[in-house]
Amino acid sequence: MFSTFTECVVEQGRALAHQDAHVFVPDDQSQEAQHLTYAGLDAAARTIAVRLARRGARGRPVLLLYPSGQEFLRAFLGCLYAGAIAVPAPLPHQRQERLRRVTGIIRDTGAELILTDSANAPEVSLWLAMSGRGSAVCLATDTDEGVDPGQWTMPDLRPDDLAFLQYTSGSTSQPRGVMVSHRNLLANQRAFRRVVRSTPQDRFVTWLPHYHDLGLIAHLLHPLWLGALTVQMPARSFIKRPVRWLSTIDAYGATIASGPNFAYDLCVRRVTDEQAEGLDLSRWRVALNGAEPIRPETLDAFAARFAPCGLRPEAVFPAYGLAESTLCVSGGVPGSPWRRRTVDVEGLEHNELRPPRPGAPARELVSSGTADEYEVRIVDDARREVAPGHVGEIWLRGDSVAQGYWRQAQESALTFQARLPGAQGTFLRTGDLGALVDGQLYVTGRLKEVIILNGRNLYPQDVEWATREVSSALGSGRGAVFTVHAGHEQLVLVHEVRAESADWERLRALARRVQTAIGKEFEVPASNVVLVRPGTVHRTTSGKIQRSLMRRLFLSGELTGLYEVLDPAVRTMIRPGQALLGDELLGGGADDPVSRGAAK
Repeated sequence: MFSTFTECVVEQGRALAHQDAHVFVPDDQSQEAQHLTYAGLDAAARTIAVRLARRGARGRPVLLLYPSGQEFLRAFLGCLYAGAIAVPAPLPHQRQERLRRVTGIIRDTGAELILTDSANAPEVSLWLAMSGRGSAVCLATDTDEGVDPGQWTMPDLRPDDLAFLQYTSGSTSQPRGVMVSHRNLLANQRAFRRVVRSTPQDRFVTWLPHYHDLGLIAHLLHPLWLGALTVQMPARSFIKRPVRWLSTIDAYGATIASGPNFAYDLCVRRVTDEQAEGLDLSRWRVALNGAEPIRPETLDAFAARFAPCGLRPEAVFPAYGLAESTLCVSGGVPGSPWRRRTVDVEGLEHNELRPPRPGAPARELVSSGTADEYEVRIVDDARREVAPGHVGEIWLRGDSVAQGYWRQAQESALTFQARLPGAQGTFLRTGDLGALVDGQLYVTGRLKEVIILNGRNLYPQDVEWATREVSSALGSGRGAVFTVHAGHEQLVLVHEVRAESADWERLRALARRVQTAIGKEFEVPASNVVLVRPGTVHRTTSGKIQRSLMRRLFLSGELTGLYEVLDPAVRTMIRPGQALLGDELLGGGADDPVSRGAAK
């Protein structure tokens, strides 16, 4: 039994020296895959650890800025071998959103040492200077400083020492650094093994970013802990051609591969029959779906679409986890069909999973399985535990629950030290809503994102998915639903629309169809519909819609639609200086919504 993750990897480097630990498949298919053995990984980690020790990195946060590939894994383990606190983050380029995120991370950590590769070192150094962190040291780990890995000595590490900071994806708030100790990491490795029943014979394939918890912990660290193989491809390879993920799973005989719900939906929509022909997915035994709301329609569609490729329906595997619990919380039983539950919509709107009524609207929920390594409580707004079958916030207690948020004592106390009347000890408040039925956990949404209108609880993802089904022009895009207060609470829908549909008359008809569909299905007025260009709706690294950010952009007037229908009170609030001229004014009464077309 190892007391730290570092001890485990050192032993794997000795015992499995000549076995492949990691294979990287480049985006350029003309390039050969890169193989890294356990011994090679161990030697690289020792070398980097010696360099870090010389710079006094023990116990200090070290920012890791790398593209997808093996150099990140070497650097991450180098931090652990040096007793430093690894901080995985995306490279600070491309989108402004990513640049702001990384700048926020370095300010929050106070990191004075940044690791990257030689190809990105000049750009990272420039970013450091421009962000006011010019005194920080930027170290390229793929350059040779003549360091002898034999100089490395194991640091004096304890189970409760921090291994790394996992910055949250920030779907409802600013990213925060979750403090994960070696004890947390090892406990979650055991929890994940129990959930997916992994063994050293399993093979993992991933395209998920290494700075996302599902990509890092489940697909890079868990195989190392097991002594198994992981195959990694760049995220852009999957986004450009989703079939590459499936073909890599086939080529390497992968048994475990994971993704958010949108990844499976993307495969269903974009993998052609010609591309699927010849694929063998029969060895894929755990197709884990997690990291964002899971749709039963997506699970069914993915299983049906790739059944001809040998994918067994029971391989489709919904699960639940979050960074604050290191990663894994619950899952079903591998090899068994996932569980579903059909509930009455009106009951769900009042926080109760009631059986459906004949002729009444119903919703199908996905079970995220059981949380066997945790004590789970479902808690209402008054901090009272609710009965099984009732919806409340999911509270957790267990060895995987992290230590808190880096440098945020007050926020840590609110989130990680919640107390129930009459119960000893503290719990983690997940911020997720769900219910327990027969020990099965059903996650229904995010606490901060639930829309309350006329005493009813509406889940934004339900409205967003219903909108996508209105037209193929909306089906390939993303939407964000939220409310604003303009005299009273009003629903706002911002949704991407295909560029070829962006003429004024089409957009006008499409907006009206959306309003009609929402009104009919949810019995609420959709007075505010903003149709935007593809790529406008912000998402986290795992694909979660950043609704809070979209609401801020909307209220600040920064969100410009190709076409929009706005209630007059809302328009006055967000665009007070705008005159309403010509055919922008659709109605003659003061209460009529106002439409504006940006593309005529």
